[in-house]
Amino acid sequence: MTENRKKLVEVKNVSLVFNKGKSNEVKAIDNVSFDIYEGEVFGLVGESGSGKTTIGRAILKLYDINDGEIDFEGQTVSSLKGKELFEFRKDAQMIFQDPQASLDGRMKIRDIVAEGLDVHGLALTSKDRDEKVEELLELVGLNKDHLTRYPHEFSGGQRQRIGIARALAVEPKFIIADEPISALDVSIQAQVVKLMQQLQADQGLTYLFIAHDLSMVKYISDRIGVMHWGKLLEVGSSDDVYHHPIHPYTKSLLSAIPEPDPEIERRRVPLVYDPSMEQDGQERSMHEITPGHFVLSTEEEAEGYKKELS
Repeated sequence: MTENRKKLVEVKNVSLVFNKGKSNEVKAIDNVSFDIYEGEVFGLVGESGSGKTTIGRAILKLYDINDGEIDFEGQTVSSLKGKELFEFRKDAQMIFQDPQASLDGRMKIRDIVAEGLDVHGLALTSKDRDEKVEELLELVGLNKDHLTRYPHEFSGGQRQRIGIARALAVEPKFIIADEPISALDVSIQAQVVKLMQQLQADQGLTYLFIAHDLSMVKYISDRIGVMHWGKLLEVGSSDDVYHHPIHPYTKSLLSAIPEPDPEIERRRVPLVYDPSMEQDGQERSMHEITPGHFVLSTEEEAEGYKKELS
């Protein structure tokens, strides 16, 4: 049970507004709270613009939040500076969505993967540096023949493996994977996800896995959070959210997942979510509907959800 495990990341009532006070002000994150436990994969899903990537970047202090608090191993991320921030950057890494854009095309693979080693002084000699880079490439299914090549010489899947090797170089405790497979062919997606699962098992990593594909998130995650318009609408175990969705938006996401059977697909009618329920002026907070399964709702809505599942 998660209650008996250590909280690695705590997101507490976090809000983030872009262009605050201007005509194009956007509330990207709206009073969001969740925890990520050591050793788990927490999946965060939602359509484009839901705020999931913004949350990931705020956790790494790439964006400054306006309200709330983000803690990593009990330390408040927003207050970190100097040496503490430097150490945090080592412990928490990111795998980016577009492997082509996130790798410097002018650098050889050896130097891309070794960036973290150089910055944090983790290789004592050039020989030690090369050996560590070779080990990392082997870990992600590449070999030392790739060391002197450039990113454009690799396929999308291989580039993402290089991005993963770069993230692993500093031996992080926590990795934010921001839609790490969305830019890849379907056949390659499963390979990258299996690689990430194997690395997590071998190295005891903790992931925040961000994606819009709920079926893939269900496959890799222990728990799932569902976001829409900057709000966290539902949080629960992977099985609960996937097989027993509660919030209407989660149900609509699941109903849009294609079925492999053409007959079923022909008859399928996706549920359409009406977002006006989020704009009715009523105060909503997280309510536990079943053990460990929370939904953003009013008291009255929560009671209705409980009766629906009883």
